[in-house]
Amino acid sequence: MSLLTILLQAAAGQSQWSGILMMVIIVAIFYFLMIRPQQKKQKEIQKAREALKTGDKVVTAGGIYGKIKEIGDIYMLIEISDGVRIRVDKTSVFASSEDAQQK
Repeated sequence: MSLLTILLQAAAGQSQWSGILMMVIIVAIFYFLMIRPQQKKQKEIQKAREALKTGDKVVTAGGIYGKIKEIGDIYMLIEISDGVRIRVDKTSVFASSEDAQQK
């Protein structure tokens, strides 16, 4: 083997590692700039949803405004007008901004 062949093989090995290192850096950047902030936001929404209680004003994911009348394990009973109540999944309910401003 010549010295040139050995140097070329060493350079090829280094370029492999630098490519792998670049991919790891890109994945880390995506995690810290996109994935982690989204997870934090989801946790905040979940915490706010768990803090809701009977009588709070809410908005459903479909844009329906109402007041919580009953909270079950996986649903909420929301009164949207006098005597008109609907049952919606807990995950589709958000605290109303009107209610948050009054507190």
